[in-house]
Amino acid sequence: MNWLTDPEIWISLITLTVMEIVLGIDNIVFISILTGKLPEDQQDKARKTGIGLAMITRILLLLSINWVMRLKGSLFNIATMLGLQNQTLVEKLDISGRDLILIIGGLFLIYKSTSEIHEKLEGDEHDEKNTKAQSFANVITQILILDIVFSLDSVITAVGMANHVGVMIAAVVCAVGIMMFASGGVSRFVNNHPTVKMLALSFLLLIGVSLIAEGFEHGIPKGYIYFAMAFSILVEMLNLRAKKATKKH
Repeated sequence: MNWLTDPEIWISLITLTVMEIVLGIDNIVFISILTGKLPEDQQDKARKTGIGLAMITRILLLLSINWVMRLKGSLFNIATMLGLQNQTLVEKLDISGRDLILIIGGLFLIYKSTSEIHEKLEGDEHDEKNTKAQSFANVITQILILDIVFSLDSVITAVGMANHVGVMIAAVVCAVGIMMFASGGVSRFVNNHPTVKMLALSFLLLIGVSLIAEGFEHGIPKGYIYFAMAFSILVEMLNLRAKKATKKH
């Protein structure tokens, strides 16, 4: 029980919890958009199931941390496969298991974001047809795919910030509890404001590109991405407030 009086462990727990929440925001947005396609009576259940699966995925990855870290080892080299001799290209095009998961996840996220944006631009009739075609199992499957990608990045980051698996798991559980509590409000807000939903889809598109770049060892610093997202949200909030003020007048 010495950990209860160890300030370093408590600092690690708080830091990791905040980090998990920040890294989980894009996951909540993605889940909100997907569950918005389901009948209203299924949306809350699908949202909680998706977030619960994210927690289970993260915990399982933390418990198999040795296997996760081995994913950083080389699987194949694209330059060598193409017969290229340039040493710089050989180093840059070396693909690990982690890289492969990030690239596939990034492509999937770009595909889903682009499809959703296309649906919104096509209009309500096209959107209604696609909403009817969605099933609960289909939505949960898509959420699970992205949960794995987001969880992998989150777990590898967590390993670099803390030494105790128990602390990491506690941080994940705390973060998921907060996300579960906030997900309903976030989901309603995103789905009730078309411009916010389009902005959220643009964020997911950006994150998809970021995952692919990271898979090819050209990662975009997350600080830049989060700053761009925060600034865009601020501008959108001002737009919503201005629109509300105009209607009132």
